Amino acid sequence: MSWYALIGALEQGLVYGIMALGVYLTFRVLDFPDLTVDGSLPLGAGVSAIAITKGVDPFVSLLFAAAAGFLAGMVTGLLNTKLKILHLLASILTMIALYSVNIRVMNGPNVSLLGADTVLEPILGLGLAGYLASPILFAGFALVIIIGLTLFLYTEFGQAMLATGDNPQMITSHGVNTHTMIILGVGLSNGLVALSGALVAQNQGAADVNMGVGTIVAGLASVIVGETIFGGPSLIRTVVAVVLGSVVYRTAIALALGLKLGDFSFTPSDLNLITAVLVVLALTMPQIKQRLSFNRR
Repeated sequence: MSWYALIGALEQGLVYGIMALGVYLTFRVLDFPDLTVDGSLPLGAGVSAIAITKGVDPFVSLLFAAAAGFLAGMVTGLLNTKLKILHLLASILTMIALYSVNIRVMNGPNVSLLGADTVLEPILGLGLAGYLASPILFAGFALVIIIGLTLFLYTEFGQAMLATGDNPQMITSHGVNTHTMIILGVGLSNGLVALSGALVAQNQGAADVNMGVGTIVAGLASVIVGETIFGGPSLIRTVVAVVLGSVVYRTAIALALGLKLGDFSFTPSDLNLITAVLVVLALTMPQIKQRLSFNRR
């Protein structure tokens, strides 16, 4: 794999690592299978792109994108808690609805940002090479999100959210409204996913209604790979592991796509197959390690 391919994998791993943190919130913290993310990522991208084309500052557009994702997540939470719709079905309904919403937001299937100012401009203004600007900027965003999310989960509200996913009966007996925790937790998750989508759109120079396809699979792969390789007992280590898992996942994808075995080589259409294999390996790795250690005895 070339140096530029490695930098590209690092860049994608960091920016999609923010999305993976959102998936971690629902998948691990709330124990809430949420497919809304496939729609909230292009929602954030579209909102940010449209805002920039209307003259809004690129950094301010990120706030608009995160707010839009938060609202989308809240809809899923409300469908589940207030209308008693199964969480998986509620997220699918929101995801389907967001496809139409995203086309409305972008006034079409895509929006171009070519020639428009983005969040990369301040970094490029420092004289750094273009291929280094994105990884540095995304590393900064990921670091801020990691610190912010860790501090949030250590607060009383964050601990209540953790308890909601771990033992809802117990936390309800302590007077916590689990419905509120789910609504706000799923909203926060999709806010992070939408923020990731906005950064991806500004980096790629366009937002597309189909750019969210497979987001949940990539997010789950990042969470599982990160926990398997880098996970630990502490909360901060787990949160960092999710982002590192995203980097490992994107690097593995880049390596697989560049692999050639005689006349055989992987193509971008094999991405979902590669992801499935990586997730299976990550899920079975603890069992393999346990068996190996047992056999050594």
